[in-house]
Amino acid sequence: MDRKMFFLYNPHAGKAMIRNKLTDLIDLFVKGGYEVTVYPTQAEGDAVRRIRELEDGYDMIVCSGGDGTLDEVMTGLMQRGRTLPVGYIPAGSTNDFAGSLGLPRNMLRAAEAVVNGTPFACDIGSFNDDTFVYIAAFGLFTDVSYETKQEFKNVLGHLAYIMEGIKRISNIPTYHLKISNEKIRIEDDFMFGMITNSISVGGFKRITGKYVELDDGEFEVTLIKRPRNPIELNQIMGALVMKTIDTECMFCFKAAELTVEAETDIPWTLDGENGGRHRKAVITNRRQAVQIMISC
Repeated sequence: MDRKMFFLYNPHAGKAMIRNKLTDLIDLFVKGGYEVTVYPTQAEGDAVRRIRELEDGYDMIVCSGGDGTLDEVMTGLMQRGRTLPVGYIPAGSTNDFAGSLGLPRNMLRAAEAVVNGTPFACDIGSFNDDTFVYIAAFGLFTDVSYETKQEFKNVLGHLAYIMEGIKRISNIPTYHLKISNEKIRIEDDFMFGMITNSISVGGFKRITGKYVELDDGEFEVTLIKRPRNPIELNQIMGALVMKTIDTECMFCFKAAELTVEAETDIPWTLDGENGGRHRKAVITNRRQAVQIMISC
C-alpha cells in the first residue's frame, strides 16, 4: 500500500447509518490499496479546520456525511491552498450534490466509486471570503435547512424542509437588491435568490434549469421578485412545483460571477448551512477547481 487516504466522516449525518458501515468502508479502502487515516468530526466547523491543517503526504481525501460536511471539506481544502482528489460518500438527509454527480445512494457502492472511479474536475464557488460547493441562496426557505433539527431531518428527509418552510409562507421578507456583473444590471425587490451549480436543490431535480453543467465555469442564477398579490404568489409557487422557472416573476440566467448589493445586511445560506449576514456578496465561479471521484 503506497497510497494514503484521509477519511473524514460526520457520525451524526442522516440517520447515523455510517456507524453500521464503517468497518466495511475501511476494509474496502484497504483492499483498494490505501493506507487509511480515519477522523470523525467533533463539532460544526471541525472538518474545515482539520482539512485546512492536513499534513502533506496524502493522496486523497474522502468524506462521508451530508452536503454540509462536503462543504466544510471543500472550504478547508480551498483554505489549505493545495488541492487533492476528493471522494464523497453521501450520508445526509437530501444529498443534492451527490445526486447531481450521479453518485450511488448505497454507501458501499459510493465507496467503490471512490476507489475505482474516475476524477471529475468540478466547479467550486467563492462567496466573499467563504466557499460553497453547489448553492448560495437568500430569502424564502433558505434558513430552513440549518434551523431544522437534525433529528427531524433524520426521520423525514427533505420533507422536513418543506414542512418547516410552509410555516413561513404567510410572512415573506423581501429585499431591495442591486445585482450586477459585466453584462447584467438588475435592481428590484426580491423574496428569493439562488446561485447554483447543481441539478437539484432541496431534493427537487431540475429546479435550477434544464441545461446544467457542473464544470462549465458558470452558475445558474434564479431570482424571484416580490409578488404584488396572492395571484402572483400562487403563480410563483406553481412555477417552482412544475419546474417552469422562466416566468415574468423571475430572472433566470447563467453567470460566472455576480455581485449582490443590499440596503441592509441580509442572511445567506451556503450549501444548506448558515452563511452569515451580508450587505454585499461577491460570488465567483472557480472553474474545475477540485477533482471529485465519480462512477466510471
